[in-house]
Amino acid sequence: MKPNFIQKVTNWGNFPVVEKEMKSEDSVSKIKQFVKDHNEVIARGNGRCYGDASLGEHIFSTKRLNKFISFDRLNGVIECESGVLLSEVLEVSVPQGYFLYVTPGTKYISVGGAIASDVHGKNHHAEGCFSEYVIEFKLVNENAEVITCSREENADKFWATIGGMGLTGIILSAKFKLKNIESVYIKQESIKAENLDEVFRLFDESEDWTYNVAWIDCFQKGKNLGRSILMRGEHALKAELPVNLQKKTLKLKEKPKPTIPFYFPGFVLNSLSIKIFNFLYYNKQTKKQLNNFIDYETFFYPLDVINDWNKIYGKSGFIQYQMVIPKENGKEGMRQILDTIAKSGNGSFLAVLKLFGKNNPQAYNSFPVEGYTLALDFKVNKGLRKLVDQLDTIVENFGGRIYLTKDSMSRSSLTNYLQNVDSSKFVSLQHKRIINNG
Repeated sequence: MKPNFIQKVTNWGNFPVVEKEMKSEDSVSKIKQFVKDHNEVIARGNGRCYGDASLGEHIFSTKRLNKFISFDRLNGVIECESGVLLSEVLEVSVPQGYFLYVTPGTKYISVGGAIASDVHGKNHHAEGCFSEYVIEFKLVNENAEVITCSREENADKFWATIGGMGLTGIILSAKFKLKNIESVYIKQESIKAENLDEVFRLFDESEDWTYNVAWIDCFQKGKNLGRSILMRGEHALKAELPVNLQKKTLKLKEKPKPTIPFYFPGFVLNSLSIKIFNFLYYNKQTKKQLNNFIDYETFFYPLDVINDWNKIYGKSGFIQYQMVIPKENGKEGMRQILDTIAKSGNGSFLAVLKLFGKNNPQAYNSFPVEGYTLALDFKVNKGLRKLVDQLDTIVENFGGRIYLTKDSMSRSSLTNYLQNVDSSKFVSLQHKRIINNG
């Protein structure tokens, strides 16, 4: 009989699935003992990353590290334990007129995970990664000691942990800055682009906007390759809002959230159904340009409105493939990537293009470099590894890299950019795979 702490563990893509030890504690002394007692440990937040990140022989779940420590409302500084979710930070901060400086496409990730992945959002070109706003964090290191890490104290460990994928220790808590907002609304412009040339021109014209993102129909070919909708936005000021939205500017209206009750059969999501979805999504906007006000959940977290949406990919699961191509090669690199995907028939249900600004050289383990990044969802099937290998070749030829937070298949030459991390104690399945394939 297996001990009760051995269980099946997987991330949001439901691929891969492993049987490993996973334990959760809220006592610092017990966490330190867990690190002392095991040669291989990896921390895990809410499991909302993709791929094989945070999977390892002995997993420490931070879900019980879920308490707020302090909130400086005057200066917009919050301190909380590492298992607190970004959704919970927003519940506390938005009514007080604050928002996250940087947020990824889901609010259901932990603060510790946001640091370990150094998450980015739709505003990297303007405001960088999550780490830009982290003041300090407490870390259980390889010697089971609790140390405080900041730009001044244990700075080497601070920067190694930023984007270090959990390979430097277990983050216990963190203190970080928030930005002022006047409302829960985003002033948005949506512009339809007929092809890749047009959407790249729109990105160039939109660099003064704080938030930029484009949805791409990756089934298009020829003159329509890169057909997309670019969405750009700013936090709306109270005075900008129409009268009907000015009553409760810092209160988000609650909406019912549907739930996917079971794993879809494998045949439901196929090239035809994805083509139909892409056609409907592109044509639901009848005008070339649409200007409106939408709440921040609709703008930042469109998929969070459906509980368990990952089940639409079936029990075999899916991967998210995200790469960045340096800016000077961005358009040609994306052209080859989209052309390869269209020819493969492995269309992505959701394809998102963003622009990265200059990277912070101190955050040397962070994924973004100045250029264009594309994130794609692919259902796991027999032909997927061949497609990933083809995409890897294109990314490598253009000097790009793969996002470790979402990777489970790519070759080590595109993923092994972690530097100065201590992997003698804190080891993930992903890190083993990279080293073994290197």
